[in-house]
Amino acid sequence: MIVDVKNMFSDAQALTADAVSTNVIDLAATNTLKDIGAGQPLYLVFKVTTVLDSAGEAATLTLTLESDDNTSLSSATTHWTSEAIAEATLVAGYTRVIALPVEKTYQRYLGVRYNAGTEDFTSGNVTAFLTTQPEAERLYVDNITIS
Repeated sequence: MIVDVKNMFSDAQALTADAVSTNVIDLAATNTLKDIGAGQPLYLVFKVTTVLDSAGEAATLTLTLESDDNTSLSSATTHWTSEAIAEATLVAGYTRVIALPVEKTYQRYLGVRYNAGTEDFTSGNVTAFLTTQPEAERLYVDNITIS
């Protein structure tokens, strides 16, 4: 799968505390409200690239997909929210695929917010992007040879 860099929210983004994705997608300068996907299903793919770890092993992560009229997503509309994902689940290779809500209108800027619960993480990296073909994405653990 080839992922368009313009559809990347995070590319191995270091995550320790609450954060907004490194990249926010600009849906169009002339956009007030936009229906993205043009009738084609879109998916948000989230994956842990380096294990998310905390001091007390009790941290959780909640993801939200948000849009706003500004790049900081300071007054964002939330379009989707995950459950609190337990730290024990957030190992390298953990992948979550979310079908974007159908018939939603998004504001100009689209991004992902990462919310650490219970306690902050001490280390870890995440990647998130939009795609039309989530089933084609494969993540292999480091140090394994595929023949």
